Formats: sequence, structure tokens, C-alpha cells
Amino acid sequence: MEDKAIIDLYFERKEEALKATDQKYSAYLKKVISGILSRKEDVEECLNDTYMAVWNRIPPESPAMFRAFVAKIARYTAFNKYDYISAEKRNSSFDVILSELEECLSAGDTVEKELEAGILRDALDSFLYGLKKEKRIIFLRRYWFGDSIGEIADKFGLGESKVKSMLFRLRGQLKEHLKKEGIAI
Repeated sequence: MEDKAIIDLYFERKEEALKATDQKYSAYLKKVISGILSRKEDVEECLNDTYMAVWNRIPPESPAMFRAFVAKIARYTAFNKYDYISAEKRNSSFDVILSELEECLSAGDTVEKELEAGILRDALDSFLYGLKKEKRIIFLRRYWFGDSIGEIADKFGLGESKVKSMLFRLRGQLKEHLKKEGIAI
């Protein structure tokens, strides 16, 4: 079923919208969520929460890119679950991925930090667009989808040490790019 037809089902408030979304995107969404959460039960719970959030947001929203829309909701839901798990000292393997980016990106909860988030997003976009396609995809596979080093190496036919060194250099380039953009690290 085409995305437009699925969105139309949401606007008509038909439960078939959820079934169609699950049928078309469940594998993709599980991959996105499992990059953040490792327990199968948590992944399933987040998948269900994602569907509920999509149901509650359409209408009034009418996403132009449905796949990206549901993936963004899935990531947000997974990060919320991750925060809950981490608060209870039940850390997952995603800690490793976050720690890799720690020196490039700072976190904060102030209003000023929220305003700076837009500037940071634009700087990240310009950094990513400046990369060659393979490096951009590898960076995103690691830090957006949460793929392991081994998975990335297999997908690109590279050795794990090559992927590790490439990511190390990319983090260094990101750090320099952010400094040039005037973003404090």
C-alpha cells in the first residue's frame, strides 16, 4: 500500500492504518529501535508506542515523508525508553555509541541549549552533506541507526578496524567542523 493511502486511512480514523503501517514498516522500525534498545521486549513495546503516537498525531499532521515521520517517532520513543532504563541503572549497549559522540556534542537542559539545538542541527547537516556518500552512510548507520561496528563492516565489505578508524576520524572532523561553526564543545 502506498504511503498516501495509509495516511488517508489515518485521517479516516480506520484501524487498517495501523495494520498497513505495521505490515509495511515494522521491520524497518524494529531495526531503528533495536539500534537503541537491546531487549526484544523493549523493542516490541516501543514499536507499539510508536504506532499509538502516529495514530495520535495523524490527524492533524499530514507528513510529506511518512517513512521518515514514523522513524522519527520510533527513535524518540526508543530514547524515552532508554532514558527510563538508564535511570534504573539497566544500561544497554547504546551507552557505547553515545560515549563515542560525547566529546563532540554536549548535552544540556536549559532554554539556551534548546535554542542552540537548531544551530547544532544545521551544523550537523552541513557536516554530513560535506562527506562522501560512503562515509556519510557509515556515520549515520552508526550514530542514527545504532548499527554495530561488525554490522557496518559486513555491509560495506570492510574490516572492523577500518570502520573503527574511519569513525574515529569522522568524529574528529565533526569536532573541528563544530568549532569552525562556533559551537562550543
